Amino acid sequence: MSRHLNLWEETAVAPPDTPPLGKSTRARIAIVGAGYLGLSAALHLAQAGDDAVVLDAEGPGYGASGRNGGQVIPGLKYDPEEIEVVMGRERGERLWRFAGSTADFVFDLVARLGLAAEARRTAWIQGIHAEVAAVRASSRARQWQARGADVAYVDSSEAARLIGTPIYVGAFVDRRAGTIQPLSYSRELARAAIAAGARIHGKSPVAAIGRSGAGWCVTTTSGVSVDAEYVLVCTNAYSGPLFPDLPASIVAANSLQIATVPLPVELRAAILPGGEVLSDTRRIIRYWRMDNQGRFIMGGRGPYREPEPESDWGHLKRDAASLYPALAGIPFTHRWAGRVAIHPDYWPRLHVPEPGIVAAIGCQGRGIGWQSAMGAELARIVLDKDHEPVLPVTGVTRIPLAPLKRVGVSLTIAAMRVFDRLGIV
Repeated sequence: MSRHLNLWEETAVAPPDTPPLGKSTRARIAIVGAGYLGLSAALHLAQAGDDAVVLDAEGPGYGASGRNGGQVIPGLKYDPEEIEVVMGRERGERLWRFAGSTADFVFDLVARLGLAAEARRTAWIQGIHAEVAAVRASSRARQWQARGADVAYVDSSEAARLIGTPIYVGAFVDRRAGTIQPLSYSRELARAAIAAGARIHGKSPVAAIGRSGAGWCVTTTSGVSVDAEYVLVCTNAYSGPLFPDLPASIVAANSLQIATVPLPVELRAAILPGGEVLSDTRRIIRYWRMDNQGRFIMGGRGPYREPEPESDWGHLKRDAASLYPALAGIPFTHRWAGRVAIHPDYWPRLHVPEPGIVAAIGCQGRGIGWQSAMGAELARIVLDKDHEPVLPVTGVTRIPLAPLKRVGVSLTIAAMRVFDRLGIV
């Protein structure tokens, strides 16, 4: 790899103008964070005629929203029956219906607003690496099929045909999914929100959030501020010291990716020949897809520290050649990373740390669809005081020994890699 470069930055549409906040202002809602969650909230608030200001330390899509794999996957880590057991029948059904429709939400939004984001409907394939995981995947297919979803469980031979490699014992196939250029999608969401009346300010890191009369004052590092009735905290894995319990409640895992040069046509036809996207069931997940220009993009977990030397991405290159030997010798020209917010139990959260402050956090590997739909949900919460959120409001629970997460996560990842090599589920 010759460049430490995010492929999405090279191929994305141009960003909209989001100048730093130049003077103090007022808005009914201040939104901290210009990823999918904050941008979707701003868009839906503005479309409803409400007044929202978005502040971001960098700009739209700077975090994981512009640095993920571009796989639009519906659902949660849990299946409908499990959701109903945890949440109760009525609330559980409402939640799995919401989660199951998140990919539809994204593609409907793209079509309705004409977003230039290389959006394409295709199947998500979950490669099943062990027989125990196959039992769960088969049950998942049965549950979603009973609820009208276009999903299936396929055996090893069909999985090999779909994927182009014979290493999986089966596959869960979800045809509600798709692909998108993630940074373009972020920038187009921002452009649509601005056109609807939202105000978005990049290079405006928030230094403090404090009481101001009956509302809140959100102050940036430059000293200018936004007085607001509500504050939506939409920072996910990039949550900082404003609410220290938030970053202490998640694992801000690094998601690493590499991309090749555009592949020869005959090689493109041998890797996910139907144009699907894939992730697998290993403890240390791997995921891959082809982009619109025929580049092979491979992703997976990385070190908890900020990755820097090329060796931090080395395992992805080795995995790619192991999965598809024809990729050996193909140049990988790009490598990049972004942090994703994961709770230890894989449930997303909705918090109200103080009256008038609402925080949604947790991607769990479904960030594009989930965060886009949750942004609209946050808008509903502040537009209608009688609205019952799709997620219950819960207190923030810090991970035990949170300051030691860096060491703990690194050791856990190392152990999980061993389990994966030994085939232990």
